[in-house]
Amino acid sequence: MGLIEKFFALLEPQHWGVHPDDHKRPAADAPLRSLPLPERLYIPLQQHIGAAARPIVLVGQSVLKGQLLAEAQGATSAAIHASTSGTVAAIGDVTAPHPSGLPFAAITLAADGDDRWADTGTAVDPFALPPPEVARRVAAAGVVGLGGATFPSALKLGLGLKAEIHTLIINGGECEPYLSCDDRLMRDFATETVDGIRIMLHATGAKQALVGIEDNKPEAIAAMTAAAQGYSEIAIRPVPARYPMGSEKHLFSELTGTEVPADGRTTDLGALVHNVGTAWAVHEALRNNRPLVERIVTVNGGAVARPGNIRVPVGALVEDVLAFVGLREEPARLVMGGPMMGSLLPHRRVPVVKGSSGILALTAVEAAGFDPGPCIRCSSCVRACPVGLLPLEMSARIANGDLDGAVAFGLKDCIACGCCSFVCPSRIPLVHYFNHAKGELAAQGRAQLRNEAAKRLVAARAERLERDAREKAEVAARRKAERAAAKAAEAARSAAASSEATT
Repeated sequence: MGLIEKFFALLEPQHWGVHPDDHKRPAADAPLRSLPLPERLYIPLQQHIGAAARPIVLVGQSVLKGQLLAEAQGATSAAIHASTSGTVAAIGDVTAPHPSGLPFAAITLAADGDDRWADTGTAVDPFALPPPEVARRVAAAGVVGLGGATFPSALKLGLGLKAEIHTLIINGGECEPYLSCDDRLMRDFATETVDGIRIMLHATGAKQALVGIEDNKPEAIAAMTAAAQGYSEIAIRPVPARYPMGSEKHLFSELTGTEVPADGRTTDLGALVHNVGTAWAVHEALRNNRPLVERIVTVNGGAVARPGNIRVPVGALVEDVLAFVGLREEPARLVMGGPMMGSLLPHRRVPVVKGSSGILALTAVEAAGFDPGPCIRCSSCVRACPVGLLPLEMSARIANGDLDGAVAFGLKDCIACGCCSFVCPSRIPLVHYFNHAKGELAAQGRAQLRNEAAKRLVAARAERLERDAREKAEVAARRKAERAAAKAAEAARSAAASSEATT
């Protein structure tokens, strides 16, 4: 691109995204705190994309912190570990942190208060391990993407060698309003995060890592720059504060100047994207042999008395966290995650999971924009959508129960960034509708799998009964033939004996 083209490109406004007020302070500047251990933890078996983990413990069994509770099932799954020491009190359904409010399976752990770690083995130098072994240990630690997607991290690390990845993109953008957990992580654990990035470079075979951090986080940029000194393969790159800069395609384009095709992925262009929180979890898994059993959660919103970032064990309830920070008033809205991509919570007895970046307790004034009006077909959502979808058409079909129609208009391509909801003059919670519809589709898919499994069982039983009946008939026929043959032989012997006697 020549100088003239670059000049006019600078004059042209970005055609995607929005500029919401960030509302990140004072929570971002408050010192990191730890949640006191709750009496009970509700640890879901589905905290990742893919198949739910399979429990390997029994009710009444005593466990230690970090002990494996449920093992991964299939290639796309993640292990689940105990967030503290105690006793398995139950294995049953709890409310999912999802707009659908559907139940999902969880292990209830009654804490003993000792918080004793299990023996997780001796730490080794991760750079002395072959890359596949690094990925295996990351998988054993149950590490998933902590940026929100919760994709099992070991699969992405393994993809690095298969797809010939040359660049590792580390997402430190944290473009969601109110949230500052990644900001706090980079400020307080910059050295550990950079070490995790180096381990991920080793695991993927990538030659360089580009760490994108929005320019509204100067403290995090300074801390990460200092921690990366001496590592020429790691570059800290400030990026403009624009939502959704944290989207992997948009961050990749900002850092490399190359646009990812609509139907392509960053891996097609030799780049792999991970979150800074994932890098920290990789460091913990490889350096300290500690599985992912806690995370930093931003607790923010006008109703919160002491907003800030809290270290929370996986499985703690939202009500435990809110009781710790205190409330100024009864929240008008409770949101898990950020206001753009987060999920409205049906109540407070919802557990924190690996992908829970924030808990927002919003006042009536903050939530006033949630009261929707009718769609006026202004197409603001279409212009703001960073993926180029038609949100108004998808929502119309969802409202009529036509999920297949919504899928035809790109529901599964929606990244749930919330730009459409933000710009909608009628304040229609479009992203909430889309997330709910995705939950319904997932539930339908699970029901279909159960029905197909039941049909296979019925067919197998019918086939087994038919085979048993056929075998019984064959046995009966064979025995009848044997009896007939024996009877005929006896008759022949008798006839022969009579003939001999007569002679």
